[in-house]
Amino acid sequence: MRADKGTLLALTGGVRLVQRVQRPKVHERQDRGTHYWFFRYRVDELLPDGSVKTKRKFHTIGPSRGDRALTKRNAEAERDRVLAGLNAPSTRSEAAVADNQPIDPGMIIFGKLADLWRKDYVERQVGGKALIAASTRAKYASHLENHILPRWRDKRLCEFRTKDIVDWLQATGASWYAMDDLRNIMSGILTKAIEWEILPDSYANPMRRVKLPPKWSVREKRILSEDETVAVLSRLEDPFLLINETCISAGARISEVLGLQLRHLDLVAGIISIDQRNWHQNIDKPKTQKSKRKLAIGSLASRYQSWIAGLAEQHPDAWIFPQAGDPTKPMWDSTVRVELHAAAAAEGCDFPGLGPHSFRRANITWRQEVGASSIEASKIAGHASVRMTEEYTVVQLKRQEELTRRIQDKLAKAKRRLTGRKVIELKKQNTVTIAS
Repeated sequence: MRADKGTLLALTGGVRLVQRVQRPKVHERQDRGTHYWFFRYRVDELLPDGSVKTKRKFHTIGPSRGDRALTKRNAEAERDRVLAGLNAPSTRSEAAVADNQPIDPGMIIFGKLADLWRKDYVERQVGGKALIAASTRAKYASHLENHILPRWRDKRLCEFRTKDIVDWLQATGASWYAMDDLRNIMSGILTKAIEWEILPDSYANPMRRVKLPPKWSVREKRILSEDETVAVLSRLEDPFLLINETCISAGARISEVLGLQLRHLDLVAGIISIDQRNWHQNIDKPKTQKSKRKLAIGSLASRYQSWIAGLAEQHPDAWIFPQAGDPTKPMWDSTVRVELHAAAAAEGCDFPGLGPHSFRRANITWRQEVGASSIEASKIAGHASVRMTEEYTVVQLKRQEELTRRIQDKLAKAKRRLTGRKVIELKKQNTVTIAS
């Protein structure tokens, strides 16, 4: 997409400057001890609010007397050279756009650019499919309407100042992750403008200078222990039990489990295929490209076989976990969370943030504890990078105790070996002494 004349003019709010063709007289100044040629001219400056301010300026050409003096004709030629650029309309004017001159990036109104980004990227469909997932679209729209546009809608890019943005982020973001989302969205709008050739490749994205404070979390990254997990699950019944066990055992997202249809289940191989997800009843592609994967369900295969045998609909597109009152629709994730919180509360281990996603976090943690590498855990989880897997991994105190004792055992064995060598050496010395 290349920005056309109308787009560039619209993004600057239709700002234009009056074209001036000036040819002021050249004068000689003789009253200040020196003699030189000069002229006065007018220049229009475009202010950030879109208004135009005219200023009168003074320009010295050169000496009019002495060894390096200019003739008046030479002075007039120099005047014409200086005014050649000023007599052309500004690159921010409508005439400049018509001449395909590059627009001044600083004059673009951020709110207009954000509206274009939302229409042509966030909400755009190609071949009947959205460019980005529904959950991401909803997040972008929410942040734009509630936080970004109320503050930056009418600002021109030339008005962006790093400290103003940082102060706004720290006052607006309820968490580090919220601040990161807001910064990334604003940066993404400008990056897409460069990709679309609305902004030149040389444009320096001001959001790259915005640094966030050290990362923190509003909620503790906590998972239930093995004993707590078993106790909570013992209070659940199918389908809630089977759904949560799938999150724990296979590491699937709750949206992926509730998006499963019979065609995604292979009982012979014991796997489920993650080809889609159910986000608030919106059936869409998985969160990332790497999220499309096959997951082994192990001993849960027999449980799935028993569960689907009782389903009202048995065709390939039937939902494995349908709504109780309408089998043509998949279950809501909120229903699963309500049941899980009730079970955890009954066991005295409920906490803010507990849900099927915390079971997924437990799966990633335990999978590495039983011997999986971080790369294996990342691929099974469907993360975009191993760094994300690192964020999900919780090093439990029980695991720390185990690792600490392993280190202590290694040192104890080394100590015993050292003691044994000393005993042998002492015995050798005693043997030599007795023999002599």
